[in-house]
Amino acid sequence: MSDSTPGRLPAAAPFWMSLVMLPLVALAAAWGGLWWMLLPAYAWYLTTALDGLLGESKANPDPQTETRALFWHRAVTIVWFPLQCAAIFGTIWYAAQAGHLSGLEKLGLFFGVGVLSGTIGMVYAHELLHQRTAVERLMGDLLLASALYSHFRTEHLLVHHAWVSTPRDAVSARYNEGFYRFFWRVLHEGPASAWRAEARLLARAGRRPWDRRNPFWRYAALQAAMLGMALMLGGLQGLLLFVFQALVAIWQLELTNYVEHYGLTRKHLGQGRYEHILPRHSWNASHRASNWLLINLQRHSDHHYKPDRRFPLLQTHGADQAPQLPLGYPAMTFVAMVPPWWRRRMNPRVRAWRKQFYPEVTDWGPYNRGELPMPRNAL
Repeated sequence: MSDSTPGRLPAAAPFWMSLVMLPLVALAAAWGGLWWMLLPAYAWYLTTALDGLLGESKANPDPQTETRALFWHRAVTIVWFPLQCAAIFGTIWYAAQAGHLSGLEKLGLFFGVGVLSGTIGMVYAHELLHQRTAVERLMGDLLLASALYSHFRTEHLLVHHAWVSTPRDAVSARYNEGFYRFFWRVLHEGPASAWRAEARLLARAGRRPWDRRNPFWRYAALQAAMLGMALMLGGLQGLLLFVFQALVAIWQLELTNYVEHYGLTRKHLGQGRYEHILPRHSWNASHRASNWLLINLQRHSDHHYKPDRRFPLLQTHGADQAPQLPLGYPAMTFVAMVPPWWRRRMNPRVRAWRKQFYPEVTDWGPYNRGELPMPRNAL
């Protein structure tokens, strides 16, 4: 078990540290100036500092813990959408009425709001879309729509989890690929990949891609509703500020995706087949504070190994099973934004990973370039 029983509020309480960001949004809106910087300072820098002070947590909970014992862990993800919705649209309305905020101050404010919806909202959406209950999946869809990134649900569940660490998966960053190149590639390839995955599912049922069962219709309706609400509350300015915060959120999500699998590849077995997904195919981080903020997302090796595990039950794997990041995600994403620095820190680790887990592979060129074949009927 973990440090205390999962069903008790004290055990879940650290995972509620995201709520501190909500009054910071209100403070930044009311005071203007550079107060918006409190949001990235809290989410990125304070969390990284706490990682340094609190160290790592290698404790593993009992994976057989019943869902009913996780009430307070689940609750923070379920209540987050109404809170985030109030923060986004309340701030849009306030910015349209407030005369003390300049244009630059509003941009700073909505950069901070984007930090909220990216650092927290996207991570919670990821947890929720993996669940089976209708309420949780709806909350996940709404969170994604508030960042105009609804296709992520399809891309993540149907493509990423099936083809992670292979050339088929757009969000598995390739060795030596800088973040900015990766980012534009994902923005281009991700929606198209998600559409193809849904079209293939419909085709198997004898339906056309434009069938009403295609979730892209729901994605479009939810995103249109979000845009309409922003326009209604703040006019054109509100619409543009909403889109800006969504871009900030998407940028943070893809920074995290970049870090999670950089340079890691599943062994090609021939004829378009790859080995089974193992903990070694995701970067792992056991840093305590950033795992609290990101609800154990950094135990990513176990998430891909056992995708149906809820976040409180995710296991951490040692270096003999999974590659380890030197710092938590908030710090590593900062490094990723400076590609030469990133390559100096991470390329030696990728080479060491290859030597540790795949000493028999002598030619890594096709893996680096993403040139290995894929089966024609792959999702």
